[in-house]
Amino acid sequence: MSHDVEDPAAGTQAPDLDFEGTTPYEDYVQADVLTHLQHPLSEDPGEMVFLVTTQVMELWFTVVVHEWETAAKALREDDLPGALAALKRSAYELLSLNASWEPLAHLTPAQFNSYRSALGEGSGFQSAMYRRMEFLLGEKSASMLVPHRGAPRVHDELAKALHEPSLYDEVLSYLARRGEAVPPEVLSRDVSEPYRPHPGVEAVWAAAYARQEDGGLGTGAGAGGGENEVVRLGEALTEVAELVWRWRNDHLVATRRAMGSKVGTGGSAGVAWLEKRAAKNVFPELWTARSHV
Repeated sequence: MSHDVEDPAAGTQAPDLDFEGTTPYEDYVQADVLTHLQHPLSEDPGEMVFLVTTQVMELWFTVVVHEWETAAKALREDDLPGALAALKRSAYELLSLNASWEPLAHLTPAQFNSYRSALGEGSGFQSAMYRRMEFLLGEKSASMLVPHRGAPRVHDELAKALHEPSLYDEVLSYLARRGEAVPPEVLSRDVSEPYRPHPGVEAVWAAAYARQEDGGLGTGAGAGGGENEVVRLGEALTEVAELVWRWRNDHLVATRRAMGSKVGTGGSAGVAWLEKRAAKNVFPELWTARSHV
């Protein structure tokens, strides 16, 4: 999409410039809405950067949630190519999301404190769309609905996501349908509870990667040429998991640099909470299985 004006003198046709109402670009992108959502509460010029960066992150959360829900739906329909395509797109989007930290990554304590009070009780911990991302990763918690009781639509969307299978739940169900020995208790678990690593799931991934190492030889429904599909899915998920870890780690480092170990905004534990989050592996058995291949 071009943002340049053609030069009629150069022998090319100039774009249409006269519209009865708003431009088609505005109608589609809603740029005027987006660029008037910033309402700084302090006199510090750095607050504008903080606001825009945070809003951009929220938009990326929305896109990533869309991709992971698309991947989950594709897996339910046994459409592995569709799931892999969505996961690949989400990896590029996570790279862009993670790059969003750059404007905030080098804040000194004095710079952050100059507008920190404008946040009041606000905290990224309260982001509903980020919470939907976490739910899709299997990080379920009913208590995370509590902050959103005052916004019925948001609360209902989160409650629905809480009780739906996570992306990883859909992955394991897909593997079971194609003959992999996913433990029955994992398949029948309460999906509104946090996902817990299971040695049987680790064994499934370890066996899949080992069969690939053996050139696809082996026995059982999961062996043979189709085995590469399991590994392709595993690697796509590993890429996502690594980028999520990088997001959490970048958040930790930016926070530590800006405010040290002080209590976080909104009363959170700040760095201590982020350290705990950064230490957790997404899709955990995909990482531990590697030790057994």
